[in-house]
Amino acid sequence: MIPFAGTVIGALDAALSSRVVAPVGPRAAVGLAKGLVRHQSSPAVLLAHSASRWPDRPAVVDDLGTVTARELYQRVRLLAGVLHARGIGRGSTIGLLCRNHAGFVEAAFAAMWVDADLVLLNTDFGADQLGDVGRREGLDLLVHDAGLQRVVARSGLDVPTLVSDGHGSGSVRGACDFGHPAPPSRRHTGRLVILTSGTTGTPQGAPRRSQGAAYVGPLSTMLRSIGLRTGDPVLVLPPLFHGLGLAYLVIAIALGCPVVLTRRFDAEEALRAVERHRVRVMFAVPVMLHRMLDVPAAVREGLDLGSLHAVPSGAAPLNPVLAGRFMDAFGDVLLNMYGSTEIGWATIAAPHDLRAAPGTVGRPLRGVSVRVVDDDARDVPTGAVGRVVVRSPMTAPSGATSSREVVDGHVGTGDVGHLDDHGRLFVDGRDDDMIVSGGENVFPGEVEDLLHGHPGIRDVMVHGVDDEQHGQRLRAVVVPEPDGGPSPDEIRAYVRDRLARFKVPRDVELVDELQRSATGKVRRGQ
Repeated sequence: MIPFAGTVIGALDAALSSRVVAPVGPRAAVGLAKGLVRHQSSPAVLLAHSASRWPDRPAVVDDLGTVTARELYQRVRLLAGVLHARGIGRGSTIGLLCRNHAGFVEAAFAAMWVDADLVLLNTDFGADQLGDVGRREGLDLLVHDAGLQRVVARSGLDVPTLVSDGHGSGSVRGACDFGHPAPPSRRHTGRLVILTSGTTGTPQGAPRRSQGAAYVGPLSTMLRSIGLRTGDPVLVLPPLFHGLGLAYLVIAIALGCPVVLTRRFDAEEALRAVERHRVRVMFAVPVMLHRMLDVPAAVREGLDLGSLHAVPSGAAPLNPVLAGRFMDAFGDVLLNMYGSTEIGWATIAAPHDLRAAPGTVGRPLRGVSVRVVDDDARDVPTGAVGRVVVRSPMTAPSGATSSREVVDGHVGTGDVGHLDDHGRLFVDGRDDDMIVSGGENVFPGEVEDLLHGHPGIRDVMVHGVDDEQHGQRLRAVVVPEPDGGPSPDEIRAYVRDRLARFKVPRDVELVDELQRSATGKVRRGQ
């Protein structure tokens, strides 16, 4: 009874904070009732709800134009008919290899309509990697962008394909011209497979099944923190194939928020999109925030960004120096979200948290428990560093987290961190990133945060390398500012003056750019 009550309270809180509860006219009420009867617990009910309540409101705005809520529902229905006619349904697996545009949205919801398993594929995959992941996941159909045809052709995958954004034979549009009837869609049991970031190895799938009610508590906290309301235009910049981007998309669709998408990120164009579409919430990752600060001040100040109310950041660590600079430039609109593909969202830090406690990832969402434990699985004292474990209704099934530590239902995140007196979590680094140099434990993240504060350093990555005498030593890979930066000796002196001597990188390499994943995570060991 208690979990059910918590779900109801969370649902009411989310509905009220987002202003989704409001009177509707007779026609919309009939449409809503039909949608509930037709789709029940299927994700397609979200599209039916939006199409009935806000039929002419923009649902997706991309590089090719605007798709209304009614048009989106009809397109998804037609594509679901195509999939059904091809024998794709429960037990089938669809791979989706698309950048951010309306075609991704249509294909994803059509796959869920026919109850197929959906695998979200990274558009940065090379041919070999795409082939390996596609064969491992057992794809029965691949939907891909026309611009990725060469990678698909060289992948060696022997599966039927549909082009998401083309016309004519072999395209989604061409197939939909036949008008195949869509099958019933009353519940969803198919898996959604989101690949892990794979910054240190081959991406692995973290499958999930629909558990909408379980997400209500965390969702209510997020909506209230962000201040997202029905009808607010949102700009989703992270790739939709990542769990973060997909989650933001689904939330926006459910609330009737116009979703602005762009296939490739460009910092200045993103800011212009905020002005052009009066965007209220802009979802981003830290590297995007950094590039927005690189847009000349004269350009930024010439844009009307007054509509921007919140900028949630996630998917990669948010450096406290970057957070401060961004809020100084754009106002106190930045939020920091912490989680992972395997555990979902765990905490959120509001702008006042980022000002009062730089570096924090915030407090747990409703329904989520976060602990910091020692090697004996006991809670460590406030301020002490330990392993971060999370219990959340959004955690992937045990098969996807079987290699993780479990403490009283809390799954290990692989991170180490500490809590402050106000219950705010700080992530000090990855457990497997910690190095032991001459008997001393060193977390590279502490050194990275320090170097990010150097005015002559644009970007930095610190990691451990083998050392015959000390076991391991620190290596810093530094991107200087374009107009000049510190020398390796000056970098070592900067760290030596501010941290313990054993935390000074003995190896310093200056490079033009760091290699990052599509969500901005640094690829270690480069």
